[in-house]
Amino acid sequence: MAETPRSTKQPPAPQVWPTFRAWDARALIRFLVDVFGFEETVVYGDGHRVDHAQLSWPEGGGVMLGSVREGAEVADGPTPPGSFSAYVVTADPDGVHARAKEAGAEIVMDLHVTDYGSRDFAARDPEGNRWYFGTYAGEPR
Repeated sequence: MAETPRSTKQPPAPQVWPTFRAWDARALIRFLVDVFGFEETVVYGDGHRVDHAQLSWPEGGGVMLGSVREGAEVADGPTPPGSFSAYVVTADPDGVHARAKEAGAEIVMDLHVTDYGSRDFAARDPEGNRWYFGTYAGEPR
C-alpha cells in the first residue's frame, strides 16, 4: 500500500484589507513606503487629495487609505486618522525595525519575543496610527 503524503496546512493568502483615513494621505503613503517598506500599488486623486490608495505588503496583503474628505465628519467612512492599528507579518522584523528606527519613526514597543514565539515590534506613523510587525503568520486551519 502506498504511503499517503502528509498534508501541511498553511494559512490562507491574506484577503482582509484594512482601511483608514489620513489628514495628509500623500505624506503618509511616502512614510509607509519609504520607512516600513510597503509598495505603492495605486493612488487615485487630484493634487493633495487621495480618493483611494492601495499599498501592498511585499509578503502578502496590504492596506487601503485615503484623505479625510472635505466637509465630511471625521468619523464617517473608514477609521479616522490616528486611530488605526494593524499587525503586519514579516519574515524580517529586525530589518523593518532597523529601517524604521533609522528613519526616525517612533518605536512604541522595541523588538521582543512574545509568549507564543513571534518576534515583534511596534511603531507609530506620523498620523499617530500604530503598526505592529512580527513573524506570527496565524495558525494553520
